[in-house]
Amino acid sequence: MKKKMSLKELDFNNAGSWPREWQLGFCIALGLLILFLLWNFLTRPKSAQLESFEAEEVTKRTDFERLQGQAANLEPLKQQLAQMEQQLQQMLRQLPSKTEMPDLIVDISQTALATGITNELFQPGEETALEFYAEKPIELKMVGSYHQFGAFVSGVASLPRVVIMTMHNIELTPRADANADKKKLVGIGPNSTLELKGTVKTYRYRDEEETASATPAADGTAAAGAPPASAAPTPAPQGGK
Repeated sequence: MKKKMSLKELDFNNAGSWPREWQLGFCIALGLLILFLLWNFLTRPKSAQLESFEAEEVTKRTDFERLQGQAANLEPLKQQLAQMEQQLQQMLRQLPSKTEMPDLIVDISQTALATGITNELFQPGEETALEFYAEKPIELKMVGSYHQFGAFVSGVASLPRVVIMTMHNIELTPRADANADKKKLVGIGPNSTLELKGTVKTYRYRDEEETASATPAADGTAAAGAPPASAAPTPAPQGGK
């Protein structure tokens, strides 16, 4: 019976002389070592990269589905935006135009006079042009009763054109009684005399020609012949009083 060779007896310089079972075992071990090295240095890093690509694919698929949904709704949104812009233009055109603004200011002043309010000061200021509308400040000082001021607000609201007035630094205080000590003020009541002073702003729309040309005068620069900003304001006329 042939004696089996031990590992120490193997000649690594002459592997061809090894017994068949040792040659087969060495080939299997060498193949396993190669497979381990390939998996450790090539396959495993690629596996982590593959997982990263799979996660990125999920993210991109989600983004694609979201954008696809937005694209499907894009046309209805465009139509809705066009309708909103059209409604905005219709609402703006309900405001006074540039040519109607002077008459509107006169109407506001006359409305105050018609309700019995005394206009001690009613001074329109320089107009400021914004993107699609313009605002005009009015410095005022009015004297009247609580009910007269209520009637004035109601009268302005009933003017033919839509009138928007915003109040800035408005003060409403009791008026000193002319027949009493001037330091003594009359309390606020339905028939007490009140003094309202401050600034209100009214607005008009700018048409396409104005917004396209954007002239210096429309952008708030004083036009030729306009009074300087430092000019002293003059009291409003008390016509019909």
